[in-house]
Amino acid sequence: MLISKTLLGGIALGASVVGVSSAQNSTRWPLHDNGLTDIVEWDRYSFLINGQRHFVFSGEFHYWRLPVPELWKDLLEKIKAAGFTAFSIYNHWEYHNPKPGVLDFESGAHNFTSIMTLAKEIGLYLIIRPGPYVNAESNAGGLALWATTGAYGKLRDNDLRYLDALTPYWANVSEIIAPHLITNGGNIILYQVENEYAEQWSDFENREPNNSGEEYMQYLQDVARENGIDAPLFHNLPNMNGYSWSKDVSNNTGNVDVIGVDSYPTCWTCNVSECLDTNGEYIPYKTLLYYDFFKNLSPTQPSFMPEFQGGSYNPWGGPQGGCPDDLGPDFANLFYRNLIYQKVSAISLYMLYGGTNWGWLAAPDVATSYDYSSPISENRLLVEKYYETKVLTQFTRIAQDLSKVDRVGNSTKYSSNPAVSVSELRNPDTNAAFYVTQHEYTPSGTVEKFTVKVKTSDGALTIPQYGTQITLNGHQSKIIVTDFKFGTKTLLYSTAEVLTYALIDDKEVLALWVPTGESGEFVVKGVNTAKFVNKGSSANVKIHPGADNVTVSFMQRSGLSLVELGDGARIALLDRSAAHVFWSPSLNNDPAEAGNNTVLVHGPYLVRSARLEGCDLQLTGDIQNSVKVSIFAPKSVCSVNWNGKKTSVESAKGGILTTNLEGAARFELPAISGWKSADSLPEIARDYSTTSKAWIAATNTNTSNPILPAPNNPVLYVDDYHIHTGNHIYRATFPTTDEPPTEVYLNITGGRAFGFSAWLNSEFIGSWLGIPGIGQGEQTFSFSNATLSTDADNVLVIVMDNSGHDMRDGAINPRGIQNATLIGPGSYSFTEWKLAGNAGFENHLDQIRAPLNEGSLYAERVGIHLPGYPFDEAEELPSDSISLTVPGAGIRVFRTVVPLLVPSGLDVSISFRLTAPSNVTFKSAKGYTNQLRALLFVNGYQFGRFNPYIGHQIDFPVPPGILDYKGDNTIAVTVWSQSADGAEMKVEWNVDYVHETGFDMNFDGTYLRPGWIEERRDWA
Repeated sequence: MLISKTLLGGIALGASVVGVSSAQNSTRWPLHDNGLTDIVEWDRYSFLINGQRHFVFSGEFHYWRLPVPELWKDLLEKIKAAGFTAFSIYNHWEYHNPKPGVLDFESGAHNFTSIMTLAKEIGLYLIIRPGPYVNAESNAGGLALWATTGAYGKLRDNDLRYLDALTPYWANVSEIIAPHLITNGGNIILYQVENEYAEQWSDFENREPNNSGEEYMQYLQDVARENGIDAPLFHNLPNMNGYSWSKDVSNNTGNVDVIGVDSYPTCWTCNVSECLDTNGEYIPYKTLLYYDFFKNLSPTQPSFMPEFQGGSYNPWGGPQGGCPDDLGPDFANLFYRNLIYQKVSAISLYMLYGGTNWGWLAAPDVATSYDYSSPISENRLLVEKYYETKVLTQFTRIAQDLSKVDRVGNSTKYSSNPAVSVSELRNPDTNAAFYVTQHEYTPSGTVEKFTVKVKTSDGALTIPQYGTQITLNGHQSKIIVTDFKFGTKTLLYSTAEVLTYALIDDKEVLALWVPTGESGEFVVKGVNTAKFVNKGSSANVKIHPGADNVTVSFMQRSGLSLVELGDGARIALLDRSAAHVFWSPSLNNDPAEAGNNTVLVHGPYLVRSARLEGCDLQLTGDIQNSVKVSIFAPKSVCSVNWNGKKTSVESAKGGILTTNLEGAARFELPAISGWKSADSLPEIARDYSTTSKAWIAATNTNTSNPILPAPNNPVLYVDDYHIHTGNHIYRATFPTTDEPPTEVYLNITGGRAFGFSAWLNSEFIGSWLGIPGIGQGEQTFSFSNATLSTDADNVLVIVMDNSGHDMRDGAINPRGIQNATLIGPGSYSFTEWKLAGNAGFENHLDQIRAPLNEGSLYAERVGIHLPGYPFDEAEELPSDSISLTVPGAGIRVFRTVVPLLVPSGLDVSISFRLTAPSNVTFKSAKGYTNQLRALLFVNGYQFGRFNPYIGHQIDFPVPPGILDYKGDNTIAVTVWSQSADGAEMKVEWNVDYVHETGFDMNFDGTYLRPGWIEERRDWA
């Protein structure tokens, strides 16, 4: 995801790019459609939907990272509430296609249809991205794992074997999506083909095409079209690497309707050592290239960012809790406004909600959490970054003139302070302008004060005219508007940022904001008087009447103040904190609603929706504590309901309805106790029988994988035997000889941070503990601690972790043993290799949670992790036990059942905390180590991978729906000690937050938690 400093590489694009020269010299820009529909059109300025221009501000979430369909609405309501006009989702080939010929778009969270219907119901446009490759730091980048063996040829290519493999998924997902396109009355406006695939050119400078890449892209488009996709097709180039698939660059095969660019201008991972040229700083060249690049890539198309950095993923070994400080509110303030500075008019943040890599969804780079330092946290909490993003998305939603602007200039000459750069964007039709200000040296965090030279309908001005100078305080940017229309009125200018607007009873209500302690100034045309309604409260206001306008200058304290204009229109003045909780819910589900059918609400943690039923205003939302709420609504409103309950309302000065909402709900969790335990590695016993359905003889001598096993080794790659995820167990035998081997050399590939352990004749002989950045481990284990058999075959057992398949071309890299060689004075060979698979192999017994939830450990095969398992073989731990221990090297499973009873009307977020002796919160009393790998299962779902020796994650949020909030919850933990000294850990759970909510958290999620079945016994 890195932007190259040598991006342009000396290539003189200019006139050599099709249509650029004539387009740049023309004042008339072509309006495009895809030849199938004109419902969605576009030109160099923006997208038009049903003939109306839109500044598209979107954000991404992945339904397969939140496998509770009832909670998708919770996320979409939070996205809509922030002012976003759209959202984006990836689909996932492997999730829906666990084996050739089997497609699942129906069971549990595999059925994503409700997302598309919710988009219509709630009022959000949807940008859909079905792959077939999605990257997303997911296992094999979302490719079907069964297609990564090499048997399907080169991946992401025109190889017919690969095309035949992907076609059933691609055709079916297109067919499912088609009824929900905007062309069929739905809200899907754009359909992405492939992902970050810049493979159109073998040699761009000489215009030599990559025919296989072009044919592949064209094939995907053809199949989508054949299955009902008539909306515009688009693609997202990785960063600014190359000039593929743009109709403005070539007429080649494979071009899409609209091209876009992904960009992660600061470090894309919380491990900043992977980004040596940025180290997470706000580097200038990273934030100054987009405008020029789009002029070359897509001069007649919108400047479109299908992915722009919403955060960063946290890799194995990264910092606990990720890196929200590096990518927090300041990042959102500066970088998202910088996109407007560069005339970008369609943005989708990656991620807006990251979620969880439950099971083995993740690629080897990433642990369980996919929080991504997103505006909405993994546990669905709204963090400060959400609110800081909201104050911009609320603005872009109502700033209709922003959807058609030219960049007139950008320099420090606009500013009285050479440390401040300004980009002037001007609408050629209305002459409204947007002056985006930022530090000239973008990494700067200094405080700078300045005035700005602007051009208005009243002539050239230097603003502010009366008040104190504009301030950029640290990593900040501000958008100053001129000739900004709101209702029938015009802001001649405002040095305070516009937040939102509503027309209520034919009178305008405009909200402006500046940080606490800063000054602002605005001029409204068409009126020449104003009064400060609530003097002495939260602003120091001075009013300057004019002939046909009124100027108001103010210094903002904390809170909300109100200025009333001579004709009854009102201007709300807010500081940052007040702006964060100032909401503008629309009264309908029109994504294009921009203030004409809206109410304004100040105070709550979240306002989800607003509807007028007669004279009753129905509001839904969430609160953390008691709060005073101010509402700008029509005079006809006779009552206000909050979450279905009538509130006591009084009319405040300035025509604002006020009410007090009582909050501060609490919830306490019961203690986790009653643990039972059993062995989960019976396979190391000499008398263990490998005759169950779980075991397959590893007899293959040939593989399609281009990476071949070592000579004299059978094929021991798990994917060749239809086993793809989790921990894997090998069992090999070799005969007794007069000169027995003394050690075994193992070379195993399992992905970054993986590990393995080995036993000979039930005796532990060693472990590869794993390293965060290393995906292949080789080690020689001595047999000195084991006893070789004198009268029977010796049994070698190897347990390996599989941290997921690599992404991009690396998806084909094998997982498993590449070389197992016995070493000693003689010549040796193994007589048999067997491999344990997950229950059902690719025919998963658990369809709801499949295909990435389970591995091959005994506890998982027989279903000890599932609700309802009869744990008859268990040993009960002491009732006061708080530690889970494995006394030597081995694997044990621990299980308990804990009831929950969460009252209605609450959103209670619960997370599990796993700790080991190395954590400062937990010291072992018995000398046990932290050299362990643990898996946390909650009601059958693997929601935690805990590798304390590797680091970093100790907190694992589990959502309602996975947790039964009104019933029993089965908690199971498998603990794999990789040390002969044994291992010890603790499992606790905590309440992250309690909100009183209007969202129904009492949905019946029983269908998501299917229980144990007798058939599991066949997989022992």
